[in-house]
Amino acid sequence: MRQPLRIVIAEDSVLLREGVVQLLRRFGHEVPAAVGDGPSLLAAAREHRPDLAVVDVRMPPDHTDEGLRAARVLQAEQPDLALLVLSQYVEQTFAEELLAARDSRAGTGYLLKERIGDVEEFTDAVARVAAGATVVDPEVVRQLLAGKGPLERLTPREREVLGLMAEGRSNAAVARRLVVTEAAVAKHIAGILLKLDLPPEAPDDNRRVLAVLTYLRG
Repeated sequence: MRQPLRIVIAEDSVLLREGVVQLLRRFGHEVPAAVGDGPSLLAAAREHRPDLAVVDVRMPPDHTDEGLRAARVLQAEQPDLALLVLSQYVEQTFAEELLAARDSRAGTGYLLKERIGDVEEFTDAVARVAAGATVVDPEVVRQLLAGKGPLERLTPREREVLGLMAEGRSNAAVARRLVVTEAAVAKHIAGILLKLDLPPEAPDDNRRVLAVLTYLRG
C-alpha cells in the first residue's frame, strides 16, 4: 500500500472539490483543508504544511490563473511541496510556466479535470507527483505530438518515449508500455537528451524536466 499523504485542495466547484476530498480519503490520504480560492489555498498550505497541493488553475475572483499564481508562490515558499494542478482545458502555456518554476526536490503535475473520473489514473498521478515525478496529462501530450522545432530531430520512437516521459513514466514503465528492455529505453533517452542539446552537467531529473519543457514548447 502506498504511503498516506497530507493533501490540501483548492477548487472553486463545490461538487468537484468534495468529490476529490472523498476520493483521496477513500485511498487513505488526509485532507486537512479544501478551499475555493487562491488566498485560502496559501493560508491552508502555510498552516497545514501538506505533502501535496491539488490546485485548480482558474478560481475566483477573476477566473484567469489565480490557482497557478498561488501555486508559484507555494513553490517559492515550500520547495518540498508537491503540486498537482488541474485545468478544464489544455493550456500549454500554463503547463510550461508551472514546470519551468519546478524545484528539483518536489514533484509537479498538470492534469485535465476529466482525468479525475479515471480513479486509478488520477490516484496514480497523485502518488507519482508526491514521489517527486513530473506528470503531464496524456491528452496534452497527444495534442503536442505534431510539434515542430527541436522535436523534428527525434525519431518516431524517440518522440514516443519523450511523450511517455512527459506523462511522468519511469524508464521501467516506458519499457513495459513499449514492450522493450529498460536498456533500450535508456538508449533512446540518451539520444533524446543529446538531440535536444540539454546540458550534460545537469542532474538526470532536471534533464528529464528540461526535455519535457522542450516538448511542451515544440
